Order: sequence, then C-alpha cells, then structure tokens
Amino acid sequence: MTWDEVWEAMFGGLPVYGEILALVSNAVWAGAVLGLVGGLVGVFIMQRDMAFAVHGISELSFAGAAAALLFGIDVVTGSIVGAIGAALLIGWLGARARDRNSIIGVLMPFGMGLGILFLSLYPGRSASQFSLLTGSIVSVQNDQLGLLIVISAIALIALILIWRPLRFDSLDPMSAAARGVPTTAVSLSFMLVLGLIVAVSVHIIGALLVMALLVTPAAAAMRVASGPVSVPILSAVFGFVSAVGGILIAIMGTLPVSPYITTISFFIYVVCRAIGGRRGRVERGRRTASALPSGAAQAAPMARG
Repeated sequence: MTWDEVWEAMFGGLPVYGEILALVSNAVWAGAVLGLVGGLVGVFIMQRDMAFAVHGISELSFAGAAAALLFGIDVVTGSIVGAIGAALLIGWLGARARDRNSIIGVLMPFGMGLGILFLSLYPGRSASQFSLLTGSIVSVQNDQLGLLIVISAIALIALILIWRPLRFDSLDPMSAAARGVPTTAVSLSFMLVLGLIVAVSVHIIGALLVMALLVTPAAAAMRVASGPVSVPILSAVFGFVSAVGGILIAIMGTLPVSPYITTISFFIYVVCRAIGGRRGRVERGRRTASALPSGAAQAAPMARG
C-alpha cells in the first residue's frame, strides 16, 4: 500500500468535510456525552482499582447484546441487562480486591464465549456482529442518541448523589466503614452506575474498546493532578477530547472511528505520564536538597557542575 493510498484512506473526505459532519452530528453528540460521563466515572474506577472490572462487565454486556441480536430483542436492552447483571455480581461477591479479580477472571471468558456462540448462531449481516465488538458510533440514530443521553443523565445524577461517600470509601474504605458510611450500598450503587455506562459504551464504541473512554482518561488525569476537583474535570476533558476528536478526524477518511479514539486517548496518557514523571523527579530533588545540611545543599549543585 502506497503513502497516497494511506493518505486517501485517512483524509480522503477532507474536501466535503462539512457535508459529512452534518450527517454524523449524532455521533459527535454521542461521543461528547460518553467522553464526559465516562471520564467522571473513570476517576472512581481508578481509585477503587477496578480497571479490570470494566473489561469483565463489557464482556457480559457484549454477551447480552449478542443474545438480544440472536433472539430479535432490542440490542441496547440486552446490553444493559448483561452489564448490570455482571456489575452487581462483581460488586456483591467481590468485596475484596482478590475476590473481585478472581470473579472477573471467571466471568470474562464466560461472557466472551457466550457472545461468540450467539453471534455464530445469528443468521443476519456480519456487520451487525462486528459492531458489537468495535462499535457503530457513526451510525447513531436519533432514538439511540436520546436513549444514550437519558441513561447517561441517570447515571450522572446517581453518581453525584453518592459522590462524597463514594470518594471516602474509594480512598479509605476502612475509615469510611468505621465512620458509618454504608459501604456495601455505596459499592453496589456505583457498580450499577458503572454497568449502565459500560452498557451504552459497548453499544456505541464496542466491547473491545470501552476501556479507552472509561479508564485511560482518568489514568492520564491522575498523572498530572491530585485534587478532588481537578482530577474529575481533567478526566472528563480528556475523555471528551478523545471521543469527539477521534470522530472529527475519522470522518475525513474511510477508516473506522475506534482507532482514532484509542490513539488520541493513548497519546494523552503518554504525555501526562511524561509530565507526571518529570514533576516527580523535580519534587524528589527538592526533598533531597531540603533534607541535606545547608552547606551540603549548596555544595551539591557545584559538585554536579
């Protein structure tokens, strides 16, 4: 494949960009909603060390969507049922991290196996099968966008209602339990929110790529910020930029949207990791200098020079 062919595949639609953008406006709105809400939820995913759980829930959501596709039921409904069932099961049985990882390790191959079985039995178009794995964000219809906004709004309201106890339980679960925080109820409520967001994300960006909007933006934000306000805001911004930026770039060519979204998300993480690493080295140098006696602290730069 020549460079001209690669360029045509990536940016061949540039001359009619405005016309194409008007046709996929629903996709831009869907990406914006998923990026913002996914970024906010992702902060607690990282704080509770549940990145692995996102993938496990997405596998069961994929199985539910594949079953719905096979039996002629609404795919979004099947995806939601599978995701919520997996989320509540993980939240109920996996109170401890070791138990949770074991349960997820069991559920993931089971969900993927069921999904592949249902898709192999499905007699319809292969495009419908493939979209469950990689998403179909450029073909979002008005009713799908409305459902996405409603579900995301419900999840966001629930997240705001439990924000303070959830943050306390995420950062220091033992102290939260000692202070009377209903940790079990908070954990299950968060898992329910996570299940809803994963379900709509699987339908839009696919089961294989859901972590790009639910984990990577938050992981990047936590590399460069640490405040209770700055981290969620940065994470939401990173998610928004990854989703909307990926769509806006993808519509210039003929390649799928997903690689652009994941590439932007990964690039943001790499940059934030580099910034965080440099900042950490500077802070360690300052702490080392402050710990030295005054004479030694003055001599250290001279010795390095």
